[in-house]
Amino acid sequence: MPVIDHDALRRHAIARTFFKPTTLLRAIQRLGFVQADPIRAPARAQDLILMHRVKDYRAGQLESRYARLAVEEDCLVNYGFLPREHLALMHPRTARRAWDAEMNARAAEVLSFIRERGRVHPQDVQKAFSHGRVAGYWGGELNASTQLLDGMHYRGQLRVVRRETGTRVYEAIDHRPVDDSPEARHARAAALLDLIVRLYAPLPAASLGYLTTLLNYGAPHLNAEARSVVKQARERYAHTKLDGVTWFWPVDENPASRSHKVDPLRLRFLAPFDPLVWDRRRFEHLWGWAYRFEAYTPPAQRTMGHYALPMLWGDRMIGWANLKVSHGRLVHELGFIERRPRDAAFRQSLDEALYSTSVFLGIAG
Repeated sequence: MPVIDHDALRRHAIARTFFKPTTLLRAIQRLGFVQADPIRAPARAQDLILMHRVKDYRAGQLESRYARLAVEEDCLVNYGFLPREHLALMHPRTARRAWDAEMNARAAEVLSFIRERGRVHPQDVQKAFSHGRVAGYWGGELNASTQLLDGMHYRGQLRVVRRETGTRVYEAIDHRPVDDSPEARHARAAALLDLIVRLYAPLPAASLGYLTTLLNYGAPHLNAEARSVVKQARERYAHTKLDGVTWFWPVDENPASRSHKVDPLRLRFLAPFDPLVWDRRRFEHLWGWAYRFEAYTPPAQRTMGHYALPMLWGDRMIGWANLKVSHGRLVHELGFIERRPRDAAFRQSLDEALYSTSVFLGIAG
């Protein structure tokens, strides 16, 4: 009989997230959430994630097709894209930090302005109001109007209609009233946690607890209910214990299934926020390697590079790649956990991965 061991968990983690490539909307619905990141190295994280899961996907298609999809930019455990139906699980959202009367009045004034015009670019708000400048999230200064719009979006007063050269264009949104009874709140928190488990399973127990604290970003008003759901994890999710670590996954899945097929010769470059990579604790448990995201690490202290992409070959993490486009060509620098594979199979897999990435970037010759 097949047993659930670390090899089975690895295969399960790979097979369930790299489903057969499908349409853009269906891939986002299947994942439940796609984390976003503005760094382009060689493409944004959301595009690198979707490259492996959307048939014939090209970098930038999510942004160009966004307005026609039932998809929203919003927050879950981080900022990203999610199916529109998930908004009802999180809104109306109550921010952890309440605005004072002056800020609420300013937001109401801007909201009225946006309702009159329908859709607005932040520059329209900046021209109409004198909000000044404020301290930025990562140092420096931001236009106060930009920060106000961001806060209004987070609080569910605005939605992103589209982006223009990367800048959000907003419109007002009204969320339907929701049942706020204790039972309904618990059900929404449970549905959000189920969404997260389906995205990142199999999950070690410590990660499940950590993700619950991160859910405080997407649904801070459901924090107590989310903690209650986690306490019931052993009854809610399938689980096993390996080497002292308890692992959880959805009850309708079987990590020991013989149907989990992983192409042993397929090489993939994975975004730092890919569902397979994002949980660093799980990543290290499954592959015995501590991957580090070093984009914000001083260059002299980096060990892997500015935007190192983990390399998955078959079911093994063998190292990382730094990719960039130079003079219309994809340039790569590779690092390896152990020795670089020298066989012809790896060389062919690498060539195929580089070519498919060039096609995805629109620079294939």
